[in-house]
Amino acid sequence: MNSLPSAPLTDGMHLMVDALKRNGVDTIFGVVGIPVTDLARHAQEVGIRYIGFRHEQSAGNAAAVSGYLTQKPGICLTVSAPGFLNGLTALACATQNGFPMIQISGSSDRNIIDLAQGDYEGLDQMNIAKPFVKAAYRINRPEDIAVGVARAIRAAVSGRPGGVYLDITTAMLSTTMDAEAAEATLFTPVDPAPKQYPCSGSVKRALKLLASAKKPLIILGKGAAYAQAEEQVRTFVESTGIPFLPMSMAKGLLPDDHPQCAASARSLVLGQADVVMLIGARLNWLLTHGKGKKWNPAVQFVQLDIEPEEMDSNRPIAAPVVGDIVSSLEVMIAKMDNFSIHCPQEWLDAIDATRKVNMAKMQVKLTTVTSPMNYFGALRAVNDVMQGYKDIYLVNEGANTLDDTRNVINMYHPRLRLDTGTWGVMGIGMGYAIGAAVTGGKQVLAIEGDSAFGFSGMEIETICRYQLPVTIVVFNNDGIYRGNDPNLSGGPDPSPTSLTPGARYDKMIEAFGGVAYHATTTGELRNALSAALASRKPSLINCVIDPAVGTESGHIGNLNPKSVVGSLQK
Repeated sequence: MNSLPSAPLTDGMHLMVDALKRNGVDTIFGVVGIPVTDLARHAQEVGIRYIGFRHEQSAGNAAAVSGYLTQKPGICLTVSAPGFLNGLTALACATQNGFPMIQISGSSDRNIIDLAQGDYEGLDQMNIAKPFVKAAYRINRPEDIAVGVARAIRAAVSGRPGGVYLDITTAMLSTTMDAEAAEATLFTPVDPAPKQYPCSGSVKRALKLLASAKKPLIILGKGAAYAQAEEQVRTFVESTGIPFLPMSMAKGLLPDDHPQCAASARSLVLGQADVVMLIGARLNWLLTHGKGKKWNPAVQFVQLDIEPEEMDSNRPIAAPVVGDIVSSLEVMIAKMDNFSIHCPQEWLDAIDATRKVNMAKMQVKLTTVTSPMNYFGALRAVNDVMQGYKDIYLVNEGANTLDDTRNVINMYHPRLRLDTGTWGVMGIGMGYAIGAAVTGGKQVLAIEGDSAFGFSGMEIETICRYQLPVTIVVFNNDGIYRGNDPNLSGGPDPSPTSLTPGARYDKMIEAFGGVAYHATTTGELRNALSAALASRKPSLINCVIDPAVGTESGHIGNLNPKSVVGSLQK
């Protein structure tokens, strides 16, 4: 007697891939190994692009910046325990920055973990992740995969975006179930990031306060850039005539050469503004918490933010407007004709006069020729070439390299400047560069301090393996901050801030088939960068900077405590 054919089966690994694809995931960034290697293979098999990295932190950074650029959660896949922990740094940074990201990690069997019996790479990953993320979930059964993925997506993108951890157990990945029943569990969450309109009273209060201002100022944060609010920002700024100050990753929401941009008069506008409107910007350490000698002590704040708990976090907010940035600005624009908002000409004249003085000082720095190059001479050469590439991504990290690049290189389009963000984390460079190139389909220029490059420099192999159009300029001054600090003991070891003198970072990319350049003068740098960008090939320029230049900790040396006794003061 012939037996009936058995019903087709699937397993948790295939169903996980099906759920991701059903939810529009087209790219996964990760590092494979036990127990997720086959998951990556199956994802690639069904048309999801898999980008494999050399370190999970860089994979996580790529996923995070992908989320920032697309408003959809970037996906990072890691192995268990150490791999999970490596990726967690990027996931925590994504949460702090407000970038939607999901880290999916394989994990050990629950019965062994819960009894602490010593499994291979055993770790209670979900509970470790919880303090660093918006949400953390574990999927124990294949029939719960669709719900787990949907919850992770909704948590990552709703309200203030952030990082989500999704734990997938080894046992679940290998568990089988009826394929037809499995297909029936799949779904896509409806409207996971709904619009949030502000209440009418908060809008009227904000507009009334702005109308009373004698020295108003708008500060644009990366929350406004993430919200893709450039159209609404332009309308509001130009209709009111209020000057604006862009935070680092908000540069380009309006062009840096816009007549109302007050970036070159930052100290003046912060010190004298009487009403400041924060649009997707937080009064955290980057703005000295809205306190101190940099601020007008009598300043009042209007704040647009999707997170109610952000209000009053450092300073009392006179006019909180809670809602998503686009909707909040649309409502304010619709109602501002009922209020007489204008910017006094005396305030604009004072800003313009200060801006001209500061720009003249900067021009002197940029045109002073030194040998070896200093940061400003090198950036002058980079900026000359960048005038022909205003629509490429600029990734930037370091101490002096970060600060000086931010001040010198203008941005003209939104979401093209990608840097260390809220935590000021070094090591984002190559992950962000890869994530931007893969997600945005544009060329990338990464301007890196030599120390910062070292955190993720091995990812140049990833860049070459996928033939990404990424050009890296390493500002090489032989050290952290400076390369000429002595060992105070007089011993043979290098100082704590010294790196290898005369290092040739360009030789690294040659090993992987990329194009290498070595520049010791502004002319050589200009020619090398022009050739590298024109080629669209993976390339690296070792840019030799004077080891004696550079300020310790860049522009935030006040945050670095100094010894007050002993030989360090001599």
